[in-house]
Formats: sequence, C-alpha cells, structure tokens
Amino acid sequence: QLQLVESGGGLVQPGGSLRLSCVVHGFSLNYYAIGWFRQAPGKEREGVSCISSSGGTTDYADSVKGRFTISRDISENTVYLQMNNLKSEDTAIYYCAADVFAVEAECHLGPIDEYKYWGQGAQVTVSS
Repeated sequence: QLQLVESGGGLVQPGGSLRLSCVVHGFSLNYYAIGWFRQAPGKEREGVSCISSSGGTTDYADSVKGRFTISRDISENTVYLQMNNLKSEDTAIYYCAADVFAVEAECHLGPIDEYKYWGQGAQVTVSS
C-alpha cells in the first residue's frame, strides 16, 4: 500500500527554521518524483518544492527560493523540506505527494493532478 507520512510541523517565530519529513511507504523514491505543497486557510493548494525520482532535479516556488531546501535520503525512503527564515505567510498545512507521471529527470510543481498519492499534512504556523 502506497503511503506518505509527514512530520516535523509546529509553531515557530518569524525568522526561525523547521524541517519537515515525508516518509514514503510501499514504493521507492527512485520510482516517483516527490513534491511538497501547502494550503493556507481560504487559499488554493500551491506547489512549494519538488525533487525528481533520480534526485538530480529540484524546483522551488519563487516565494521560497533561497529559504527552503528539498533533499532526500534513499536509505530512509524519506524526503525532507528544510525551511529557514520563515515568514508569517508560510503558515499553512504542508503536504507531500508522489507524482506518478514525471519522468526520471524531471519534477513539476504542477499540474497538481499529476500527484496521485498524498500524505495527511503537517501544520506549520509562523507567529510571534
């Protein structure tokens, strides 16, 4: 059974850091690209970052470039999202998801319909 489980969310002050983890069960990270998405109250879900199944390609939304870093540990079947210099506008529920259509060297932050398997989400709140 394919399953993704996020952890690492929480409350942090502006300027602080958090690291989200996405543990993948039922398939290898070598098969699918993994993306991080977020959804704030009253807003649509948006792509934040992704990493290809080869691990050699990453992409970031403009709003997080230079602050967030995606990485993965194949041995742990885990994808990480390191978030630094957090801002109040980063407050959202963060989801990881598997893209079943991306080829080996690609990852895409959209269309979101390419992502067929989703985790349950992790709340990130940035507030003083």
